[in-house]
Amino acid sequence: MDIKRTILLVALAVVSYLMILQWNQDYGQAELPAEIAQTQGSLPSLPQMPNNPDGSQADVPSLASQQPATAPSGETSGNALIRVRTDVLELAIDPHGGDVMDLRLVQYPRRQDRPDVPFQLFERSGSRTYEAQSGLIGDGPDQPGSRPLYTSEQRQYQLVDGQEQLVVNLSYSANGINYIKRFTFERGNYDLHVDYLIDNQSGNPWTGHMFGQLKRDASSDPSSTTATGTATYLGAALWTPDEPYRKISMKNMDEQGLRETVQGGWIAWLQHYFVTAWIPAKDSVNQIQTRKDNLGNYIVGFTGQAVSVAPGSQGQVGATLYAGPKNQDVLKTLSPGLELTVDYGFLWFIAQPIFWLLQVIHNLLGNWGWSIIFLTLFIKAAFFPLSAASYRSMARMRAVAPRLQALKEQHGDDRQKMSQAMMELYKKEKINPLGGCLPILVQMPVFLSLYWVLLESVEMRQAPWLGWITDLSTKDPYFILPLIMGGTMFIQQQLNPTPPDPMQAKVMKLMPIIFTFFFLWFPAGLVLYWVVNNVLSIAQQWYITRQIEKSTKTA
Repeated sequence: MDIKRTILLVALAVVSYLMILQWNQDYGQAELPAEIAQTQGSLPSLPQMPNNPDGSQADVPSLASQQPATAPSGETSGNALIRVRTDVLELAIDPHGGDVMDLRLVQYPRRQDRPDVPFQLFERSGSRTYEAQSGLIGDGPDQPGSRPLYTSEQRQYQLVDGQEQLVVNLSYSANGINYIKRFTFERGNYDLHVDYLIDNQSGNPWTGHMFGQLKRDASSDPSSTTATGTATYLGAALWTPDEPYRKISMKNMDEQGLRETVQGGWIAWLQHYFVTAWIPAKDSVNQIQTRKDNLGNYIVGFTGQAVSVAPGSQGQVGATLYAGPKNQDVLKTLSPGLELTVDYGFLWFIAQPIFWLLQVIHNLLGNWGWSIIFLTLFIKAAFFPLSAASYRSMARMRAVAPRLQALKEQHGDDRQKMSQAMMELYKKEKINPLGGCLPILVQMPVFLSLYWVLLESVEMRQAPWLGWITDLSTKDPYFILPLIMGGTMFIQQQLNPTPPDPMQAKVMKLMPIIFTFFFLWFPAGLVLYWVVNNVLSIAQQWYITRQIEKSTKTA
């Protein structure tokens, strides 16, 4: 009967494993956009600007205490878009307003199995809205009810080999004022400079304000890489003198708009691995604002201080737009606090040193998987004395287990006498009954910090280790590492003393199964850390237990 039960359990485990693998294959990868999935080779044509149902959207911010203005959205022919390609960016600029309405990251594939399809950050389509807008208000050409229609010498620009900088000029003239909206791209950079050159050939003084804003709908995060939808932050953030990193969620924007004046700073939109940000000049005074337009789009932006240009004179105003990966080394050079958009949560003070050490190891080894393994060795060495003390306590508990059982039989159901006898035994043998919990309690902050490092750091995205592990930031596709982790937990459990309470003992036996299930969808890099940590712990605990048992027998 026991053999039949064992066979049934094994068969059930195999069938469950195969079902999980099939589910992972069907639902474990992020879907490609429909037009890309049907396209082989070159990227498809960019979509046209959709007609809004009510013909309006709040694309032009208001000044002072005025309400946001509404402006009709013009139609833009797909052939009229101004396309720009650098070594790291591929984007499209809408001549109607000069907004960046499509942007793709050439060096970051959407999926590993489609390296020819770059990840799309900005998009204006019927299914998704996310773009970077900018303009000149006041006496500028961006007015309630209209956006300027710029012209350019070319419709396509490309940063060619050997060229370090690419300049794209958009021109517009009205009422004796000549405007040039200039985009400046540099090789290897995800930040681009957007400058307005104002040539006042009219007979009147000109005064205007530059605005820059990020507009996004409430669609889900396409950069999320976990099948379980791990909740990385999707929303806006900004800098203020009091808070160098302040989150403004979509829920916050639903409840109330924000309007605040700061000097310099930045506004950003965050998602998994990537960030977009407008960064005004450091010495400029800007009004930061968030709002929601009448189409349900969320807008976070800045409006700069007044710029005046006398008749017959020229003026210039500009800002930096960043659209790319959350690279801390790059972000902190652009503006103070911008590197905090790599959000490691409330344990950031532990996560930051862990990431720094991981980077140092990676610079030597060149592989993030082996770097995680060596990081585990460093962490284990740092906690070695504390772990050793804890394992000694557990080994002593294991050694006195027969005496505990004898006390239980002696006192029967008298729990008070049983507890007193146990405490006397613990005191005599110098045993801390809570000592076995210390390794887990000490490691939990490190574990949680490493979890966010592996989940949030773009360096881990699609980073291979060896064999079947081709992306350390996502789950093991065959769940081999979680199963190994469960096995190591089971072995560790055999080295621990059996809890005196039968119910507690049964719960402890289930822990390896429960943890294995939880770890199925954890990032492979995190499971790798836990497997290596468990193996090292088993070796350390086995050695200490053996030494304690030898000394006990000798005594």
